[in-house]
Amino acid sequence: MRNAAVDLSYAYWRRSSYSNSNGGECVEIADDFPGLVPVRDSKDPHGPALLIPATAWTAFVDFLKDRS
Repeated sequence: MRNAAVDLSYAYWRRSSYSNSNGGECVEIADDFPGLVPVRDSKDPHGPALLIPATAWTAFVDFLKDRS
């Protein structure tokens, strides 16, 4: 598989709906990256981001929904 650079400098990040305002453990994701879901730690917005294939992200979210 080829690694291509993804420019996240203009990404619009949104925080998990399960996050709280106390700075707890939060994740943010960015939309508008076809085929990818960028994920980062909201406490470290300038740190690294994971690039998750969209199909894997969907499976992950579906799994979490089934467990709740």
